[in-house]
Amino acid sequence: MTTKLFFQAVTKFIFGFVLVGLLIFVPAGTFSFFNGWLFLGILFIPMFLAGIVMMFKNPNLLKNRLDAKEKEQEQSAVIKLSGLMFLAGFIVAGLDFRFGWFTLPRGVVIAAAIVFLAAYILYAEVLRENTYLSRTIKVQKNQKVVDSGLYGIIRHPMYSATLLLFLSMPLVLGSIYSFLIFLAYPLLIAKRIKGEEDLLEKELDGYREYKKKVRYRLIPFIW
Repeated sequence: MTTKLFFQAVTKFIFGFVLVGLLIFVPAGTFSFFNGWLFLGILFIPMFLAGIVMMFKNPNLLKNRLDAKEKEQEQSAVIKLSGLMFLAGFIVAGLDFRFGWFTLPRGVVIAAAIVFLAAYILYAEVLRENTYLSRTIKVQKNQKVVDSGLYGIIRHPMYSATLLLFLSMPLVLGSIYSFLIFLAYPLLIAKRIKGEEDLLEKELDGYREYKKKVRYRLIPFIW
């Protein structure tokens, strides 16, 4: 662990917390938005704990996770569209609460929170299994194909976890309209997976064979 990495992680964490909070609570017009606080809690508390673990156990993985500068133009466009989706989704969720457009039942919110936390556990397991994971699409030095654990079932378990995470987010916030916006994510992630697999086939030894061994990309028996 380096001082630079520590401050980079802390700065991004605080910035993310403040930004998401503003995107939710400003449109809501109040801080008395239970769903907003619930969402911030289940999002950032596990993130904080995971960051501490990576900082001491695997700082290189933390460094890779903090690097979000996508060099490939097509993938950069996917990242920007995803950012726009989050921006619109959070703002609409706040406005939905403010104006009372449609309130999801508390049971749906609690169920979504449980799914969200379960997806976080799945995400943590993926990070444990594959220390080469990066937020950008690239092949690292000495990288090898991981084909055990979750990677023996689907080729992109990290994206499966984020699919559950992101689709449960607007439901935790209690907004069906925000959920409709987040339905763009499966299309975006499908585009990203295609570009990622094209790169891995070219640059990662054994990936073609791995694709033949593990047929499904994201959801077992479906896709």
